[in-house]
Amino acid sequence: MALAAGDAKGKTKANQPEQTTERTPLLQGESSHGTPLSDVAADLESAGFRHRLRSTLTLVFFTSLFLCLLTFAVIVLFAYSFASSLSDVSPQDLLDKGIVYEGPSRVNVLNATDGGIWINVDARVGIDAGSILGVNSEDSEGTLKDVWRSLGRFGVRLLKTVSAGLSAVYIRSSGQALLGVVSLEPLELPITVNPPHDNSWLTPVSVPLFVQPTNNSSDLAQFITDSWREGVVSAHVVVPTVDIWGGGVKRNNWRSMFKRTEKDLDIQAMVPLPPVPGLPSPGSGEPFPPFSKLLSLRDFNIVSSAEGLVLRAHASAVNPIPPKLEMTVPSLPFIISVPGVGDTFVPIASVHNEPFALAHPTVSILISGHVLPLSPEAADPLSNFVSRYLSLQYNPISIASPLFPSLSVDAEFPSLETRPQILRNVTIRNMKVKPDSTGNELLASGQVFARLVLPKGMNLTLDVKRVFPNILVFDGDIPESVNATASSNSSCAALPNPLPPRAFGHICPEEWLKATSTYDGSEDGGSAFFVTASIVDVPIEVLPGREQEFSNFVSKVIFSTKGAVAGLQGAASVGVHIVSLPVEGGGDDSEFVLRGLPLRGVVQIGKKFSL
Repeated sequence: MALAAGDAKGKTKANQPEQTTERTPLLQGESSHGTPLSDVAADLESAGFRHRLRSTLTLVFFTSLFLCLLTFAVIVLFAYSFASSLSDVSPQDLLDKGIVYEGPSRVNVLNATDGGIWINVDARVGIDAGSILGVNSEDSEGTLKDVWRSLGRFGVRLLKTVSAGLSAVYIRSSGQALLGVVSLEPLELPITVNPPHDNSWLTPVSVPLFVQPTNNSSDLAQFITDSWREGVVSAHVVVPTVDIWGGGVKRNNWRSMFKRTEKDLDIQAMVPLPPVPGLPSPGSGEPFPPFSKLLSLRDFNIVSSAEGLVLRAHASAVNPIPPKLEMTVPSLPFIISVPGVGDTFVPIASVHNEPFALAHPTVSILISGHVLPLSPEAADPLSNFVSRYLSLQYNPISIASPLFPSLSVDAEFPSLETRPQILRNVTIRNMKVKPDSTGNELLASGQVFARLVLPKGMNLTLDVKRVFPNILVFDGDIPESVNATASSNSSCAALPNPLPPRAFGHICPEEWLKATSTYDGSEDGGSAFFVTASIVDVPIEVLPGREQEFSNFVSKVIFSTKGAVAGLQGAASVGVHIVSLPVEGGGDDSEFVLRGLPLRGVVQIGKKFSL
């Protein structure tokens, strides 16, 4: 039993693994777990391989990553260098090589304020950065130059846009005379490389500008004259400060780090003047046409109303803008003035244009306004203006805007095409003639009748107060060949030279004749009035060398059973009050004189001649 137990115990120990100690041999026929040593060696070799593989792969990965990052950094640095080069380009190079524009296609005058005009300009603009930097694609050379250009194009595409902020821009003539000042907000323009040959790549832009024209009218007129004579608008664009940076106007990122500032830029701009239909070609040597050639008054209407004298007009103007350019103009105020004493001008009307768009070849403009309340000093200038207008004489005016009080344009008010016949059907009823106390002159008495018809568009209410006739008297009807008139001056001193045939007498009173008038509707588009005045013992002066004609006429009056027919031709001045026209002070100061109104009539003189 004991042996059996010992055997069992020995067997049990033999089946249990032995404890591994520091003294356990490393090399045994089998492992402590019963695993063969060859398998353990294989496992250890596999683990080492996997460790070496992981190390190798890690090294390859980080090496590749480093190389990629290095390559990317190099590319980015190259790209940055090109982007930085673009930001360092001078504005002159940008204008000469890089900026491509089309237009402007539309100009809208938004509004006007004291001292300036807001306008909005539409155009299409782009910057060919590839041309500036020399990186646009060309024929492949298969060299590093192509790689260099590719990196440059990549840098431009990274930058995408550039922005520019300009201080006030001063426009000066070639003689350095200031023409105006332009202010604008910062601009953002896209940049590109390899643009197509057409303009399809350009980006539409809409730029608001605030323009302040010069207050020196003579400098502006001289600039227009010089430009027309040379056929080229030549001006200097002076910019004290220009800031250029990468990226958008209001964005703050890495692109905005590329900045450049230019000082005191002076860029000369030269733009050829296009031909204008209806005007001489610019640069042909002919002077710039006067204002009357540019603007024609189609029709106008002046109406007396409870609010005063209301003005409405329809004018057409030559459009000097190229046909492809659209332009709109809002309502703008203007003051019309006429020459006063010396070099002064007297304001007489406040008008404004209706909003309009430019059309070709002429522009139609509607104008409305009113006659201003006039000072007593304005009566004579206004009288001269109207008299010259009715006589088809040159009539200078000055046009200014209350928005630009220091800037005015001298112009000529368009005249009528034909001289209107204001005084019509002139005759003297119940005319009597008698010798004066010396027997050397005849004295005439009677009632003067005439019809005063204002030109088309003058629908005024008048009150005729007095007349001053200056008349030649003819023996019989006035010859058709006679066109000359007696002097329109109140002094009666001047006579036509030579004297017309059959004219023998001259009627010119020493004082104005009192007159009355009544409204008689309208005729030919203007209001009409009957005018009457009495003449009492007005001398009939015998013209020099016409004593025989005078004697023949007197003989007809005395001995003819039918009396004699006398022709009347000359001019008259008429003093009127214009109803609804406010004049400071009123009374005689509110009277206006229409001078030099031609008249033509006939009078029958019977046997009422007394010796």
